[in-house]
Amino acid sequence: MTWPFSFPYPPSKEGYWAPVTSTLNWCEEDYYATEYAAEIVNTLTNLMFMWLGVSGILSCRRNGHDQIFTVALLGYLVVGTGSFFFHSTLKYPMQLVDELSMIYTTCLMAYALFSYARSTVFRVALALSLTGLAVFITLYYHYLQDPIFHQNAYALLTTVVVLRSMYIMEVTLRPKWRHSTEEDRLERQKKGLPVPTKERQHYENVRDTKMLKTMWLMVIYGLSMFLGGFFIWNLDNIFCSEIRRMRRTVGLPWGLLLEGHGWWHVMTGIGAYYYIVWGIWLRHCLNNRQDEYHLRWARLWHIPEIIRVSAIEHEARSKKTL
Repeated sequence: MTWPFSFPYPPSKEGYWAPVTSTLNWCEEDYYATEYAAEIVNTLTNLMFMWLGVSGILSCRRNGHDQIFTVALLGYLVVGTGSFFFHSTLKYPMQLVDELSMIYTTCLMAYALFSYARSTVFRVALALSLTGLAVFITLYYHYLQDPIFHQNAYALLTTVVVLRSMYIMEVTLRPKWRHSTEEDRLERQKKGLPVPTKERQHYENVRDTKMLKTMWLMVIYGLSMFLGGFFIWNLDNIFCSEIRRMRRTVGLPWGLLLEGHGWWHVMTGIGAYYYIVWGIWLRHCLNNRQDEYHLRWARLWHIPEIIRVSAIEHEARSKKTL
């Protein structure tokens, strides 16, 4: 029995890319929709990754963001493209492109985070260390061919980068941590150090406190999407046989909503993109260029973008603080 306005799933068949050589095969049945895509939902949901990657790269070029974020977004685009071809073919080389590009992109974000305002020697050492780590993970994963190793390595790298970003955000923007209170201002005055006017200091404190609240909203939303996708994907893995029966009961197209790994692509793609946008905004704050950029993010379901304000608007903002 199928649901209203639905039709039965066609049987799986031999596909164009057969045989399967990947070490992973997901809960979506193979080649039931077309012989040219092994997992049609898991393939097509990567189009969002690819669209966001291209949009982000164009935004970086348009708004003059640091080059490292263009490179990171290029890595993000490679993740989506690699995953597209992996789920289309279920071939081992495409699996490596999909999974290892996640490691490489996270290493790029780690470099952007930990290299800021450091000496050339430190940046070179950091780049060599992260490159060595990426090479080690690549070779060891290829030797083990154990997806658990890749997932743990990616989770550990991501956790370190996100927690460090949270710490820098708080220290950079929270007035009590960056010595922007009235007591700190008077202390700097006693030492003969440059002191902003009270009006300017108040403006910066209000601005950065408001910005911090929005950033935390972005962080919480992005993490919720990422972890929510991970949770759904795990349900897909644990209850695969039951979910497959449910799909065939409700029929197409309703069964497509029960493709857990597809939801993982959509939700983690959004969460990862939010992190990169957050990183771009945080970098401008570290450069003390908050007034030159603002976040365009009207609703939670809108895609955020850090855009450069016009010269006239920037001048108007500056005059308000004089």
